[in-house]
Parts: sequence; C-alpha cells; structure tokens
Amino acid sequence: MPKVSLDMPGQILADLKIHVGDDRKFVSVADAIRTACRKMLDQLDEIDTRHGRLEGNN
Repeated sequence: MPKVSLDMPGQILADLKIHVGDDRKFVSVADAIRTACRKMLDQLDEIDTRHGRLEGNN
C-alpha cells in the first residue's frame, strides 16, 4: 500500500484523535483518514453524477 505524508493543523489532529483508539470508531489515525477520504470521494462521485460529469470513470 502506498504511503502518503501530509501536513495537518494540530487542532484537526487533536480532534481526530478523540475518535481513535480502543472502544472508539477508528483503530488508528490512518484508518480515520482513509475512511474520511473514501466518504469524501463517494460524495464527490454523487455530485458529479447529478451534474452529468461522471460516466463510469471510477
């Protein structure tokens, strides 16, 4: 799996870490970021489909 490096404001990371760990929604920060990216891409696909910009190019 490719690795990605990014800069993120500390406040966003701190807020994200509230949801990471045992008995939380995500097992790791990386898992939370992957999930957020997938959700965002799904939403963008829906928007593109509504506007006729997506023609099966998943």
